[in-house]
Amino acid sequence: MTQPNAANKATSRRFRHATMRDLPHMQKIYARARELMAANGNPTQWGNEFPRESVIEDDIANQRTVLLVDTCNGHERILAQFALCPGEDPTYAHIDGAWLDDDPYVTIHRIASSGLVKGAAKDCINWCIEHYGNVRADTHPNNKAMQHVLESNGFARCGLIQLLDRPSDTTRIAYQRHEW
Repeated sequence: MTQPNAANKATSRRFRHATMRDLPHMQKIYARARELMAANGNPTQWGNEFPRESVIEDDIANQRTVLLVDTCNGHERILAQFALCPGEDPTYAHIDGAWLDDDPYVTIHRIASSGLVKGAAKDCINWCIEHYGNVRADTHPNNKAMQHVLESNGFARCGLIQLLDRPSDTTRIAYQRHEW
């Protein structure tokens, strides 16, 4: 999975749950993601504050945060992070369009890459598909990069949903992939 070179000997990538010790590094990755989104025409999806520290802490405490990590020169690096949320997502109850099915699913939320390696988001999405089979996600209409990642990984665009936890800028494109 990795592409080691002479300067950076890296071991293969693996997934693990985040702990509170990971929080400072995770916050830096989310800050980088917000800056990258804003620089690429998507300044409002996460704005300057999302995800809030309390949301990240809750995800960690409830074992929803999954990290893609590797080891480089003897040190573990976080390559990407995401929240994996099992069960029905209340935001997905109403869709302008149609989900592929009503089968049980997991949802990928708050995915962000550290930028250290290429393909980290794709690896996260593929891991979810391999382990859960039926996966949903959503992204902002201006987040062309995430739309590309989802669509190039076999997700179907199912319609539009409205976020329940914000007063404005609530429209998101809803995606689903179900391995039958």
